Amino acid sequence: MVEIVTYHPGWPAEFIRIASDIRAALGPLALRIDHIGSTSVPNLSAKDVIDVQITVASLDDNVVAAMNRIGYTRTDGNFSDHVPPGAPNESIQWEKFFFRPPPGHRRSNTHMRIAGRANQRYPLLFRDYLRVHPATAAAYAELKRRLAEFLRNTDDYPDVKDPAVDLIYLAAEEWATATGWQIGPADA
Repeated sequence: MVEIVTYHPGWPAEFIRIASDIRAALGPLALRIDHIGSTSVPNLSAKDVIDVQITVASLDDNVVAAMNRIGYTRTDGNFSDHVPPGAPNESIQWEKFFFRPPPGHRRSNTHMRIAGRANQRYPLLFRDYLRVHPATAAAYAELKRRLAEFLRNTDDYPDVKDPAVDLIYLAAEEWATATGWQIGPADA
């Protein structure tokens, strides 16, 4: 079951604790660690799961071994992200590793992506856009609440949500062009 909860002001501090453990394990392998997803946007309702993006130079055995040492497990296979319309569609631009936290730790989704790739930029732009467009964030929260309430098969949640996210992303790209948006400093 997908449950959307009211924004919790403790989410940023929970991210910092998670990121600190990851930073200690990865050291310079982690080029940056960012709080992404709905829990990174003030006042946005979300699933109570902290989304983390680790930016690395390459997706290789070294980063997996470092994550394994602190109990994180990489999900089977080499996953890729959803490609929004108009975005670069080369598969290499959307590759990622996905990690689950150690048993008993705070629920989180940890995405590992390569610096400079489209999928590394996407969640940072999406987050920053929602942070400065609270009405869009509120509409997005309402969409997520209704999906959680009415979607019979919760496995379909991301597939149904992706087109709406694409609409926000397309507006965010226009905003980025108009404002000269660039990726800012890392969160951790």
